[in-house]
Amino acid sequence: MKNRILELIKLSANNETAYKSLESIFTLHEQLQYATNIKQVADDIFSWLNKEFKIDNMVFSLFDINKNMKEVILTKGEEFYLDDDFSHFFIINTHTSLNATLSFSVSSKVHHKIIEDKYPMIEAAFFQVSPIVQSAILKKNYIESSSLDSVTNVYNRNYLIENLTTHLRLSNNKQNEIYFLMIGIDHFKAVIDEFDYDVADKVLIELAKVIHSNINEFDMVGRLNGDEFLVSVLNHTSEYQVEQLAKKIISDFAEIAILVNEEKKQYLKKTICIGFEIYKLNSDITITECIKNADIALYEAKNKGRSQLFKFSDLSAEDTIDLF
Repeated sequence: MKNRILELIKLSANNETAYKSLESIFTLHEQLQYATNIKQVADDIFSWLNKEFKIDNMVFSLFDINKNMKEVILTKGEEFYLDDDFSHFFIINTHTSLNATLSFSVSSKVHHKIIEDKYPMIEAAFFQVSPIVQSAILKKNYIESSSLDSVTNVYNRNYLIENLTTHLRLSNNKQNEIYFLMIGIDHFKAVIDEFDYDVADKVLIELAKVIHSNINEFDMVGRLNGDEFLVSVLNHTSEYQVEQLAKKIISDFAEIAILVNEEKKQYLKKTICIGFEIYKLNSDITITECIKNADIALYEAKNKGRSQLFKFSDLSAEDTIDLF
């Protein structure tokens, strides 16, 4: 595709159409340099396609060659299929294991013919911006590797606490309370002992899915260690509502059947317990101390049995806490 650019440069000296095409490509290149993440890159490419070629339907994805996995970054317009007569598919080679794939559809035969005639320009544009796409992918990978748990794709402990601190600072004291749910799988070690770490990872992944299906977009989830997840409920809601949320997570996960042996059609069901603590903005207790209290509450919940919820505020002075 390098030859496409060189050809346009050569033609632009005497051909106004080639010059305008080249100008448009470098306008896109300049715009993408201001993008802060891969989603913004995809959005800017769509805006360019829409402006230059009236493209309304587009899907921008990342394809991992090593893992044979696709991650959709941006979808615009109506759904379409790659084998449609009016569909087009491009691979933006980033010279890494992750390539960007971009597909779009047009609306008519006339529109399709226009795209076919402009195909060299589109190829040249994608070749020119591929280093920027590569940089955005590398940035995405770096952020995820430093902030996300590799098994469940939820936040790790440090990133979660850092984001909570930032959230409180930006909320200008409008956030009076944060509800913490410390979630742990009952007898998780038995899963590893009876099966293996791969099955244990499946259990963790399913639990993460159940948690995400019950919370809203403003709440945050982090995996602290082993089988423990911390949910911070940030939306303005009542203590009763958060208790019901916790009970819903407990009941939903208890219904999940996890396939552990495909040949034997063997499934595994597990249960969880939850410790509940409330962080109050004007109290003397820090976020870190509240998280510890939620962990103590989880310990007490597990002492009561399976599928239990325990609030730290219900802990009596006579109770003995021995976490070690």
